[in-house]
Amino acid sequence: MDPIPQASYNHRLTMKEEDYLEAILNVSLTKGYAKSRDVAAELDVGPSSVGEMFAKLDKKGLVVYRKYEGVTLTESGRIIAEQVKFRHDVLVEFLEMVGVPCDIANKDACFMEHELSTVTIQKIREFVAAKKRN
Repeated sequence: MDPIPQASYNHRLTMKEEDYLEAILNVSLTKGYAKSRDVAAELDVGPSSVGEMFAKLDKKGLVVYRKYEGVTLTESGRIIAEQVKFRHDVLVEFLEMVGVPCDIANKDACFMEHELSTVTIQKIREFVAAKKRN
């Protein structure tokens, strides 16, 4: 099993900030780049909200934001985004395994990914892996 990605960023981020980093990563993985409109669509928010958050994340050193050009994750931003995505994916897989419908599993994982401890995520991951082997 691959280790859970660890971030070296020392400041606590809000759920919303983590969601934006994850959305930027998801859009970048799909399209190769992330523009405001794509992230807005991913999060179902307005473009002005995206611009404001991009500026905030840029100020924190988690993204490089160029108005009208889009946004890229810094190394710290990418590590955090990968960690949040990893947690999300583990939780979705677990929730679907216990019978939660996909759309609900995704929605619930969005809340859970921010609050559960690394130990809990690791134990869920081990449980899912063991179930897959059997």
